[in-house]
Amino acid sequence: MALFKLTPPFLSGTNRVTDHMVQLLIALIPAIIALVYYFGPGVLINIVLAITVALAAEALMLTLRQRPVKPFLTDGSAIVTALLLAIALPPLAPWWLTTVGILFAIIFAKHLYGGLGYNPFNPAMVAYVLLLISFPVEMTSWLPATSLSESPITLANAFQIIFFEQHPLHIPIDAISAATPLDMMKTQISLHQTPAQILQQPTYSYFAGEGWQWVNIWFAIGGLFLMYRKVISWHIPVAVIASLATISLITWLISPETTASPLFHLLSGGTMIGAFFIATDPVTAATTLKGRLIFGAGIGLLTYIIRVWGGYPDGIAFAVLLMNMLVPLIDYYTQPRVYGADH
Repeated sequence: MALFKLTPPFLSGTNRVTDHMVQLLIALIPAIIALVYYFGPGVLINIVLAITVALAAEALMLTLRQRPVKPFLTDGSAIVTALLLAIALPPLAPWWLTTVGILFAIIFAKHLYGGLGYNPFNPAMVAYVLLLISFPVEMTSWLPATSLSESPITLANAFQIIFFEQHPLHIPIDAISAATPLDMMKTQISLHQTPAQILQQPTYSYFAGEGWQWVNIWFAIGGLFLMYRKVISWHIPVAVIASLATISLITWLISPETTASPLFHLLSGGTMIGAFFIATDPVTAATTLKGRLIFGAGIGLLTYIIRVWGGYPDGIAFAVLLMNMLVPLIDYYTQPRVYGADH
């Protein structure tokens, strides 16, 4: 019998980073479709612009750092960063806002720390917080989901608004610029309206903002796909959601006249994209199993605190960055015991 001699290496050399990024992109597709359906084609323009600028900035920084361009440019990390930031921005955000955010994410939050694998903070969230602090008006003026039925916005209209800041005559300014449901809920509660009364307004649906609740549901479905594919573990998403649901349930039971329900918080803002796609970033998240639970729980708690008592309507980005700072400490004190060690 003929014997076949096998020589090493025995494992195929697949790029796990690229595979990870591709599956992330696939998981985001349903939510992106929902975003376009509820908030118009400006979402697609933001995505194309963000990816274009991100790839250009990535190539420039790799060249300046004298690193090979093609392997890093095609690993998908820059595209995922661009996509996450683009869909977190208002659908009709001016082109320069998206460009500034992407350049800061790629150059400062990623490459100045040494590139992928060395950045201590999530680049997309660093850029988002920079834009939110620097340009609060542009970052908090969202297209209401209900406005498209009254004043349809075509791809050409969106292009005109984003790149030339020229508003078509048939579309009122108020129809394309409004506060987010989280911001409106917070403001109107301070004016002594109850959450039940606020939810009766056209901007809201059954549990949260019109459109926003379905976008969050699709983000959650995409996240479950990632868990099923074992791209991410369940620890961080479950901890984020459980922590946010628990604290909001407690405050809602104590004072339902002044606090929104747990479902409102879970289906509003960036809750689900934060829990499944941002907090689970393998580079910037905690690495131990116990540490991931603490990390996720901290994000959920901080998100609620910032939403209710902070100065910004949504706290996901701030919460993620604050917990990123604590990752070394969390990992240090949650290392599993070494088998056979005395203590």
